[in-house]
Amino acid sequence: MAAGNFEKYKSDGSLGGNLMEWFDARFPATSMWKAHLSEYYAPKNFNFWYFFGSLALLVLVIQIVTGIFLTMHYKPDAAINSAGVPAAFASVEYIMRDVPGGWIIRYMHSTGASAFFIVVYLHMFRGLLYGSYRKPRELTWLFGIGIFLVLMGEAFFGYLLPWGQLSYWGAQVIVNMFGAIPFVGNDLSILIRGDYVVSDATLNRFFSFHVIALPLVLVGLVAAHVLALHETGSNNPDGIEIKANKDENGIPRDGIPFHPYYTVKDIVGVVVFLMVFSAVLFFAPEGGGYFLETPNFYPADTLKTPPHIAPVWYFTPYYSILRAMVWNFFGLEAKFWGVIAMGASVVIFAFLPWLDRSPVKSIRYRGPITKVMITLFVICFFILGYLGTLPPSPAGELISQVCSVFYFAFFLGMPWWSRMDKFKPVPDRLTMK
Repeated sequence: MAAGNFEKYKSDGSLGGNLMEWFDARFPATSMWKAHLSEYYAPKNFNFWYFFGSLALLVLVIQIVTGIFLTMHYKPDAAINSAGVPAAFASVEYIMRDVPGGWIIRYMHSTGASAFFIVVYLHMFRGLLYGSYRKPRELTWLFGIGIFLVLMGEAFFGYLLPWGQLSYWGAQVIVNMFGAIPFVGNDLSILIRGDYVVSDATLNRFFSFHVIALPLVLVGLVAAHVLALHETGSNNPDGIEIKANKDENGIPRDGIPFHPYYTVKDIVGVVVFLMVFSAVLFFAPEGGGYFLETPNFYPADTLKTPPHIAPVWYFTPYYSILRAMVWNFFGLEAKFWGVIAMGASVVIFAFLPWLDRSPVKSIRYRGPITKVMITLFVICFFILGYLGTLPPSPAGELISQVCSVFYFAFFLGMPWWSRMDKFKPVPDRLTMK
């Protein structure tokens, strides 16, 4: 290292200063602290919606830490033990009943999965409201969608691990859906399962993905998401680029250092979140049957199919879209088109930066068309989610078809309705409304 690089880490003569000087000369600790916290200037008008990014990071840490403790006692083994139950299910019961503090660790992990999706959905909704996917943050948005897709895979693989009745049959149904893909479907299903049916090979395969492969990808995408965000700067409720207006020192006039201002503000959000999370954890960890379904408290029975198989609540909107497809097109069965529609309903979020043609970013300065479309989209999303938890019915099928059509019309029609909408003049400086 050149001698000049050491000059910027001058010690104050103390032991701590000398140690920091030595460390900074070999690892960019101080420069990283400045670049991403103390000298990272964020818009001064962040509101309630900006809590959910940091909360998503908090829940990720909770999931990783609790997952490490759970793997110390969990056995990915579908063999029937001497008590007549699968070893995987028995190990979960052992964690719940015999491991000191095991019950709270398990509930933190299972409730944390739902909490993760809640904060991620709210985080994505904030991006939709304020146009956080627009230029120059397209790559930040794509990394975020990548996180969402990996998170869905992580949740799906983890759902099978307790080897409960609904998790077993849910995995059977979901994996069988890949069989609808022409030519390669059956081989793909066998490849995913590792067997002709969901078995011990499937359990070990899913355990490997859930514990090792996908968490590594998830952490990498989160790092890329944050780095991309700090390169372009954070969006704000006004949709104004604060980097466009800097003072003589190159500091955004409408920006404030992320630390200490927003680190302290985020602590408030963390405290409120932990209060709500703890209340659910101690008083309703099953979430009324939505976080932990009743059939999953029984061991998997490969000879007895549950009367109604539905995914966990955070997958149900897309499951409803799958079930809404009941028509055969081009000689391909409805099941195939349902799988395509379900996949498209998730991936289509990635195209928002290029579908939105409005001259303004934030909903604050958009007209009634945008507000009505977003409101109807949210309503349809909730309806699809609710219908996905119910058994199929003629009325439910019709409603889900209507909502599915609007779901895709929202995105595919965005290049037109976003341009047609009226908009208000955007101010030159941030507002503190």
